[in-house]
Amino acid sequence: MKVAVFSAKPYDTVLLDKASDSFNVQFSFFSDALNQSTVALCEGFDGVCVFVNDEVNSEVIQRLVKHKITHIALRCAGFNNVDINAAKQAGIRVSRVASYAPEAVAEHAVALMLTLNRKVHKAYNRVREGNFELDGLMGFNLKGKCIGVIGTGHIGKAIAKIMRGFGCQVVCCDPVISPALERLGAIYVSLEALLAQSDIISLHCPLSEDTYHLVDETAIARMRDGVMLINTSRGGLIDTQAVISGLKKGKIGYLGLDVYEMESALFFENRSSEIISDDVFERLATFHNVIITGHQGFFTEEAMHEIATAVVSNLVNHNAALGKCDNIVV
Repeated sequence: MKVAVFSAKPYDTVLLDKASDSFNVQFSFFSDALNQSTVALCEGFDGVCVFVNDEVNSEVIQRLVKHKITHIALRCAGFNNVDINAAKQAGIRVSRVASYAPEAVAEHAVALMLTLNRKVHKAYNRVREGNFELDGLMGFNLKGKCIGVIGTGHIGKAIAKIMRGFGCQVVCCDPVISPALERLGAIYVSLEALLAQSDIISLHCPLSEDTYHLVDETAIARMRDGVMLINTSRGGLIDTQAVISGLKKGKIGYLGLDVYEMESALFFENRSSEIISDDVFERLATFHNVIITGHQGFFTEEAMHEIATAVVSNLVNHNAALGKCDNIVV
């Protein structure tokens, strides 16, 4: 099977080639993102492998059909960037990596929490300049605080377990209740109750029509004053303008982002010598109580190995029966 890999980085090349050593899968790597301008590169391939910011809309899928592509293999869990209905109508199989070392993203979310709380980023810069003053660096104990986890899939479960280890009260919101988390002491509540109770809110739900701008002006108004908001899931879960307003008013006391609504024009590339024209992103970056990382939560050795292995498995098992594998979307 010949597969075109888009948005490929050097680490993708190494890991996917290694994972496919024993299988009849041949990868070709393109640094370009898949979109209407680059879909012509799919000529002569059987499948495509895409990442979070590749655009696999209905127009692209129509072109994939003409190129006789039979499989779209995502190397991530979310599939909001793929027009699933169009793929289904076209008879193209879509697979994803439903679970890959969920602790990787969960631990990154905790790293954002701790950095924001204990102001590690500020302390680091001070010490490098010979400033050892503590004024302005005071944080709070996580023990006893209420952590709201929105979405208790694999990653949500992982962070709930970690936060229980810190001695936090954990409240969760998800249509599917996890008895395992309840046994650990987590409590499931409505979204409204979670927003009102939580000192820290961490987002771990997929992006869909129902969750788009889940955190909007109304949701922020329901939150506690000075709340900490963490998003390591998908940028579209947050109404960025509403969050900026919340930061300006002091309603949001801390913001940690590993994702951004318009990240496809920024993330995964070195733009240090460019003028960033995204005024919304630049405004976010001016706040002293905001930390933004470039969608690196998944980026651990363990997670990357599992992703590569799962992608190859999905391609090799192309004809896996629907409903019998969490990795098969359509």
